[in-house]
Amino acid sequence: MDLFDDLPEPTRTSGPVLTAEHQTTTKEEREGRGDERRLKRKRDDVMSVAKERTEVKKVCREGVPVLKGYVAARRGEREEMQDAHVLLPDMSDRLSALPAQVSRVSFFSVFDGHGGSRASSFAAENLHQNLVKKFPTGGEVENVDKLIKKCLLETFRQTDEDFLKKASSQKPAWKDGSTATCVLVLDDMVYVANLGDSRAVLCRLESSPSPSEGPRRSVTLALSKEHNPTIYEERMRIQRAGGTVREGRVLGVLEVSRSIGDGQYKRIGVISTPDLRRCQLTHNDRFILLACDGLFKVFSADEAVKFVLGVIKEDTVAQTDELRFEAACQQLASEAVKRGCADNVTVILISIDY
Repeated sequence: MDLFDDLPEPTRTSGPVLTAEHQTTTKEEREGRGDERRLKRKRDDVMSVAKERTEVKKVCREGVPVLKGYVAARRGEREEMQDAHVLLPDMSDRLSALPAQVSRVSFFSVFDGHGGSRASSFAAENLHQNLVKKFPTGGEVENVDKLIKKCLLETFRQTDEDFLKKASSQKPAWKDGSTATCVLVLDDMVYVANLGDSRAVLCRLESSPSPSEGPRRSVTLALSKEHNPTIYEERMRIQRAGGTVREGRVLGVLEVSRSIGDGQYKRIGVISTPDLRRCQLTHNDRFILLACDGLFKVFSADEAVKFVLGVIKEDTVAQTDELRFEAACQQLASEAVKRGCADNVTVILISIDY
């Protein structure tokens, strides 16, 4: 699997394109000397191209995976639930127009607040709305990866700026902050943008073995990168900005080195620029797991994936896949609390079905 920190420009996609003949008119036509038959032929050609595009898009739709989202949230021993989340299995109807080669857009996110719930709630309410406003729309888009990268970076920047503006206008000023882990899916291409220590992982099954080799084994693939001040690059950025890292925290207080909000730390190197990665889904992929650090304090990523697989493989009479995934999501969050996690726990499970 290829993961990209800096998304490359993709190669040109195959399919019908307008030739120079269709895009421009001749000198005679501009001067009004073109005959009616030539104009009619041009209209017929353009209609033919449009028809071919529609047919190509229909073929793409047939291979698009069906995604369904499930969520479980537990307060743990905290006085307040500071996590927030968003589930939009089909966000297409919120967009004014999709790029011609895209048939469906999905969006899922989890936000882990600290210092209060206002930053996480604000991000859950506004980040996907900013994404909709900045999303590339309409026509043949050749550099989809490049445009999505730009869109996500601007979306996170705008959301952070809007929250900081609101926070600073309060009396007293809000000091809340939040992590953000977001999964944006265009047909079968997954884009992950994250800040802080919430995580996203993918469960991929190995190719079908021979009957003698037993069941297919699972592989856990990391789709996100944690940001904390103990990481060399993060610590160096904070120190260059005049901050310090003590006991693994910014100024001995903040556990993450990137976040939405945390206005008091922005001047010393805590940023809202997300790590960006992408991954193309395959028929071997079973689900994506998003969760705040409350889960991963008591589960390794591989343990969490195996726990989910164990639940959805249970042979319960008359139980649908939807019920199995819902049960797996709820049981995983509850098990985290049973294992002693005192933090808030939010788990999002995204099933992948072809």
